[in-house]
Amino acid sequence: MGAFHAYDIRGIYNVDFDRETAYKVGCFIPELLGTDKVLVGRDCRESSDEIHQYLLKGLTDAGADVYDIGLSTTPMVYFGTANYGFRASVQITASHNPAKYNGMKVSRENALPVGLDSGLGQIREWIEAGRPTPAAKEKGSVRKMDIMEDYCRFLLGYKKDLSNLKIAFDLSNGMSCLLAKRIFGEDQEYIFDTIDGRFPNHEPNPLIHDNVVPLENLVKRTGADAGVIFDGDADRVMFVDEKGRFVAPDLIIALLGLYFTERGDRGTVIQDIRSSKAVAEFLAPMGCDVFTWKVGRANAAPKLREIDGIWGGELAGHYYFKDFFYSDSGLLAAVLVLGILSSLKEKGITFSAIMDSIARYDNSGEINFKVEDKQGAMDAVRAHFTAEEEPVSVMDFDGYRLDFKDWWFNIRPSNTEPYLRFICEARSEEALREKTAQAQEIIEKRFGGTRQ
Repeated sequence: MGAFHAYDIRGIYNVDFDRETAYKVGCFIPELLGTDKVLVGRDCRESSDEIHQYLLKGLTDAGADVYDIGLSTTPMVYFGTANYGFRASVQITASHNPAKYNGMKVSRENALPVGLDSGLGQIREWIEAGRPTPAAKEKGSVRKMDIMEDYCRFLLGYKKDLSNLKIAFDLSNGMSCLLAKRIFGEDQEYIFDTIDGRFPNHEPNPLIHDNVVPLENLVKRTGADAGVIFDGDADRVMFVDEKGRFVAPDLIIALLGLYFTERGDRGTVIQDIRSSKAVAEFLAPMGCDVFTWKVGRANAAPKLREIDGIWGGELAGHYYFKDFFYSDSGLLAAVLVLGILSSLKEKGITFSAIMDSIARYDNSGEINFKVEDKQGAMDAVRAHFTAEEEPVSVMDFDGYRLDFKDWWFNIRPSNTEPYLRFICEARSEEALREKTAQAQEIIEKRFGGTRQ
């Protein structure tokens, strides 16, 4: 059952999982989450219809009523789950992965994620053990449900007048095509703005730079104040400044402080273990405390709720909001960021200027290595650097993050891909190159790793 991961069920369809898996997941969800009503949405991938058919068959065979919202962004499902009081929901999607992938994101009450440790592992065990699927005396029904207007109304409640901005959007042929023009207007610049689950123009993953190049070019060609790109299911968003430069997603966590502190919210902000030190340094004078935690929605959303945080984010472009049931929404993040940029433009401050004022370090970005002995490589890198210098702080809850006086690094195994990920940040480009080269040499020469 290789499709069961820390955060969701995901893999190459008909290789890592198939329609029978979808059927069995549907059969077991009502028992797992203690409900006979399940909200379901799906993305536009070519395999989503078949998964949808068998998931619904499993749910209804188990006696659950399905409330089907049809084509949707993943955050629409989160909104529907929490706003209407569902105790279970499923979004059929593989998020940012290529077209041959698909999967299911499962949530429980209040749109809290169901991960491997909080339910998906149990379903996997039941399937692997060959446990008989439940057959209810009375099958459930499927009811169509339209939540589009309510979700749009919610998003528009946060939108300010953006008429002073020229904005370029890359919708990645994904699910943001459902909503973007309704939220931001038809008169902005759009590319790849028709839904197509084959993703013919580029993979729906903005973290791969090649996928962002068309947007960077569009920004420069049109003189836009900002570029915005969503991933396939629109739970992530990333930005390009007016110079056509990609903006590091973790620094957007800091930028969002200008919105929340202006409205009087000063409290705890969550960031993942890979985030720049510049985030906390920018937010601290505003009266915000930054809490560092594990990567992934299954970790971030419950933790933000637990610590009563206001907002947070990740290097991967997820942004979480107390206002949004402690969940992530790419469209809500875009609404808030563009509102900030509109206010800054009124003061003569450009996107690049504000981001340059936040960024204070040279950063390697996340580097992936394919290596068999991930733990051994992680331990060796940690031992090498601690032998040279005493760390100021050590975090070991998601791989290792070691902070030193003038630099830091994080090394962690991916939860969704067969990679060891390394990221480093330093006060000088020379120090960054030196530390990164040392880590790479250890991983490649001692452990046979290959940089991807």
